[in-house]
Amino acid sequence: MKFNVVDLTGKKVGNVEVSDSVFACDYNEALVHQVVVSQLANKRQGTMSALTRTEVRGGGAKPYRQKGTGRARQGSIVAPQYVGGGVVFAKKPRDFSQKINKNMKKAAFCSALSEKVRQNEVVVIDKFALAEVKTKHVANAVDALALKGRVMFVLGGYDQDALRASNNIPNVGVCEARTLNVYDIVSTKNIVLTVDAIKQIEEAAQQ
Repeated sequence: MKFNVVDLTGKKVGNVEVSDSVFACDYNEALVHQVVVSQLANKRQGTMSALTRTEVRGGGAKPYRQKGTGRARQGSIVAPQYVGGGVVFAKKPRDFSQKINKNMKKAAFCSALSEKVRQNEVVVIDKFALAEVKTKHVANAVDALALKGRVMFVLGGYDQDALRASNNIPNVGVCEARTLNVYDIVSTKNIVLTVDAIKQIEEAAQQ
């Protein structure tokens, strides 16, 4: 498979040949969903904690006598129906993480990326080089490439200037090829890859 390579103005400057094993895989929706769910679950801290009625301070004495007051009988002020009482089935700290093996992650990554290619939502640029570190240059690049919706620029390495220039654009993100994951792909409308990023993705897929 070959991609046309353009610059940030949208002008074609060549083409690049890519691996079919990475960019032309069958789409496995169930696997992609499983990996995305695991990614989101692994981000959860699981530190929520509420007190049950046995853990709330107080409640040792009966609030008032059983009979003769005209009110409903009560045994403790830490019961769930009282303000400040314990919580029924209170949430406690827990581990939400899900284990996904390496081969499943790799297969889901290639599957999601290949589906983006089939949907014509992948653009390849020669390099992400800005004349100045200004937000307007990134915005102009997005317009020149005719990209609508959320855009993710995937670079070969860390680029502080690219991050600074794109930081204030709500629908534009920048990441390194080594950190690109399945959730990034499926949650983004358009993926813009540099030639260097493609090489790194292919190398990682072969490991």
